[in-house]
Amino acid sequence: MRCHDDIATVPEPSHRTITPVIRESQIAMSQVLFITHPDVIIDPAVPVPEWTLSRTGLARMRAFAAQPRMLSVCAIWSSAEHKAQDGARVLATALRLPWQQRQDLGENDRSSTGYLPRSAFEAMADAFFAEPEVSAQGWERAVDAQERIVAAVRTVLGVTSQSGDVAIVSHGAVGALLLGHLSGRPIDRSLDQPVGNGGNFFAFDRATWQIQHGWRPIDPDTDPMP
Repeated sequence: MRCHDDIATVPEPSHRTITPVIRESQIAMSQVLFITHPDVIIDPAVPVPEWTLSRTGLARMRAFAAQPRMLSVCAIWSSAEHKAQDGARVLATALRLPWQQRQDLGENDRSSTGYLPRSAFEAMADAFFAEPEVSAQGWERAVDAQERIVAAVRTVLGVTSQSGDVAIVSHGAVGALLLGHLSGRPIDRSLDQPVGNGGNFFAFDRATWQIQHGWRPIDPDTDPMP
């Protein structure tokens, strides 16, 4: 069903703006798509939050936006990081929707170390998940990042009045932490998105917060959803 096809309206004179009335049942049938940004341009000289999507990342997001399931998306949010904004902008352009951003939808704060080569980063990520109540070399603790992302998503859904699905473009580590909260599982790196260049998503029910499916790639030829 397309965005807003199921919205009732209050009859008013034709020269006035018609006010949408959102039924609770419409919210109850909606999903939240938590999407991680895909491929980025890695530049050690640029702060990580300012990295942008690469041509491949942009192309993958455009292909994702063109999937039939995205026609049900009626609200788009992203973190304030540049790469997440890039992804949200692609969706917003394709779906002809506005989009909003929130700082607290961002990735775990890793500013204490900044850019790390891949092997060093993976070791730090392992430590981040392995000891969630301990700060790994100044990184935001996993327990704090989890509390933040859960609260941010609750706020987003609380202020989103549109019916239909909600797309949130964010990041892998906080996505894993949110997925752990939704599933009732302890923080663990096994909940992280598949190894690769990002560009994955999971879905959960907007009303009940029940997981609809776990991580899937955004690429159309690998997404089993209709």
